[in-house]
Amino acid sequence: MYVKICGLSEPEHVATAVEAGADAIGFVLTASPRRVTPERAAELAALVPAHVLTVGVFRGEHPDEVRRAALTAGVRAIQLHGKHPHGDFTALKDLDRTLVRAVDATSDLRCGAFDEDLLIVDAPRPGSGEPWNWGAVRGRPSGRWMLAGGLHPANVAEAVAAAGPWGLDVSSGVETAPGVKDSALIRAFLQAARTA
Repeated sequence: MYVKICGLSEPEHVATAVEAGADAIGFVLTASPRRVTPERAAELAALVPAHVLTVGVFRGEHPDEVRRAALTAGVRAIQLHGKHPHGDFTALKDLDRTLVRAVDATSDLRCGAFDEDLLIVDAPRPGSGEPWNWGAVRGRPSGRWMLAGGLHPANVAEAVAAAGPWGLDVSSGVETAPGVKDSALIRAFLQAARTA
């Protein structure tokens, strides 16, 4: 099971995620309680070994702004969250970064439909931390897709059984408060995901 731990802002939590076996680590570069500056993301990304994907997360920004921030941050992937048009992905293809499209279940759920490399299917209210009807998407997404939205260590197995995802993406489910990650929860989530 491929696992992305998103919204990290502290070196200790980056280290925990890497040591516990995360496949990808996300840095939020858009309006959010988890937001970090591109410069801070660069410091954190420098701590991540090459086999773990570093992801800059954006929502609604113009591709030119995304490009500048992603290059400053030095991330190896760019995630566009929400209603970004196909052209936004096309405009970033020349950067030779992994492109990630994050949408809710009402969107086109074919991974690659917007020339992205990875797809995230999130809750109707992304970032809310609220569980949703994961089973509603079972059999619909195709390709390399991650389930997100309301996941935490105690419900990973239920979510995987319901949706049958290729991977998982978690942020608020490994926090003690909005934007405040917890190393024990990060480890517990990764362990639960591996055994789900």
